[in-house]
Amino acid sequence: MSLLEAERAHARAAVVDEHIRCENRHDLDAIMATFGMDARYDDEPWGDHRSGRDGVRSYYTELMRALPDLAIEVKHRHAASDSMVLEVAIRGTHLGPWRGLPATGRRMEFPLCAVYSFDADDRLAGERIYYDRGAVLRQLGLFHEPVRGWGRVVTVLSHPVTIACAYLRRSSHNSAESGAPRARAGY
Repeated sequence: MSLLEAERAHARAAVVDEHIRCENRHDLDAIMATFGMDARYDDEPWGDHRSGRDGVRSYYTELMRALPDLAIEVKHRHAASDSMVLEVAIRGTHLGPWRGLPATGRRMEFPLCAVYSFDADDRLAGERIYYDRGAVLRQLGLFHEPVRGWGRVVTVLSHPVTIACAYLRRSSHNSAESGAPRARAGY
């Protein structure tokens, strides 16, 4: 790595570090100052893609309203020539509306992976995040594992047609394996 490349990598790491500090302080203006002019934010689990500074600002406004005690702990950093990847732990209490859900008052804690890209001035061009959406919904009380007691009940009640079709397929599959004759579709 050349001296210029090392300086650039150091500058980019400093921008990401400042970005995380600003997120932990809930300082929206300072967060936005870490982004370049053509900012982008991609929350991949929700398919939520925000382009432009106003779009990115709206994402953070909604997030901070939903989790006013948001805290981010960096676990690991991975630097590449054109990006930086952080593995973090997200913590917070769901005290405001988020994605159509009113505040539940529940605590959340989950791992998240963030990929940062940079513009020509070494400001953030974009942040793309990945995390287990099911784990978040489970912590908010909206998702139950379908293989456990309450999850089985919720699954049957909320998806009766899907469950009925699954049992029919299972019955058909079990009949085929046992050598029992299967009904033929008439055409």
